[in-house]
Amino acid sequence: MYNKLQYISQGNTIEDQVRNIHQALDAGCDWIQMRFKNQTEKDSFILAEEIKLLCEKYLASFIINDNLYLAQQINADGVHLGLSDMKIEEARTILGVEKIIGGTANTFEDIQNHVKNGCNYIGLGPFRFTNTKEKLSPILGLSGYFEILQKMKKNKIEVPVYAIGGITLKDINPLMETGIHGIAVSGIITESDEKKILIQQLNEKLYANVIV
Repeated sequence: MYNKLQYISQGNTIEDQVRNIHQALDAGCDWIQMRFKNQTEKDSFILAEEIKLLCEKYLASFIINDNLYLAQQINADGVHLGLSDMKIEEARTILGVEKIIGGTANTFEDIQNHVKNGCNYIGLGPFRFTNTKEKLSPILGLSGYFEILQKMKKNKIEVPVYAIGGITLKDINPLMETGIHGIAVSGIITESDEKKILIQQLNEKLYANVIV
């Protein structure tokens, strides 16, 4: 099963991205989603190559946001696609069955479509307002997650769902009670001065009820 904590990278330059990702890995994060928007193909490739090596060193999963062909080119573990990106079905045809494909969702219908087309996990959100992402979909809040997860249960749809969007430490317990698998976070880790402690605290809450 996939790790419960995903770090979505931040940084406007290659150097910023590498530093932030390296620090997250060093602090114990073992799932990296490289998000490097509006950059040249060359810079994206340079960054992806460097992050792939880092993730291999730390035995972490490495997913690339949006850019399927880059993920294919450097043999990343998979790709995460937004609602306006390439269709999951098309991505699956290109990447094959072994690679991880994640999809952004805002509604139960989004999840139904993604799962039908071969999606491995869902990034469901936003939980609350966040500055990290432009063109934000409607805010879900706890009630939105609960309602969607109940519909999934009723329809026997089983796929890991990650909450995303402005999540803080105190949100995790109530979010986990809705039935989500884990969380995808960005700013909370990037901006922390005590990343190792924070990631330990996040994981303690995320894995609190997991029987080993």
